[in-house]
Amino acid sequence: MSDATLDGTIRDGRHVQPVRVYYEDTDFSGIVYHANYLRFMERGRTNYLRLLGADQRALFEEAAAEAPGFSFVVRSMQIDFRKPARMDDILEVVTTPVEVKGASIVLYQRVDRDGEMLVEATVQVAFISGGRARPIPKALRIMMRAD
Repeated sequence: MSDATLDGTIRDGRHVQPVRVYYEDTDFSGIVYHANYLRFMERGRTNYLRLLGADQRALFEEAAAEAPGFSFVVRSMQIDFRKPARMDDILEVVTTPVEVKGASIVLYQRVDRDGEMLVEATVQVAFISGGRARPIPKALRIMMRAD
């Protein structure tokens, strides 16, 4: 299996990450434990950035030169749990950039099953370099089509 399959795909500016629900993801009632949706969405955000870097290697390297050792950290999240997922469900975590501010990005994420929304979240992620919030380099803004 290729990394591209494991990392999901970027289509029309949105990242789509497939996730299978395993027994370990569920609680005693057989539905996905609420905190595991956070893990699924983290996987979506991480793979979104990974694919941006693979697709735009020169821009990613330019951002790394401007802000060595950069990372993104979740600053805030608003989440709405609408319907449960169950063991063996195949889910899609969809990540869409909404707004790039000075030192943060707002992402909209949703977890779907067969096109039906189960969970949605708005996530603000801060750009960190050298242990402090820093302005997001122009190269990363370009990758996210924010400029």
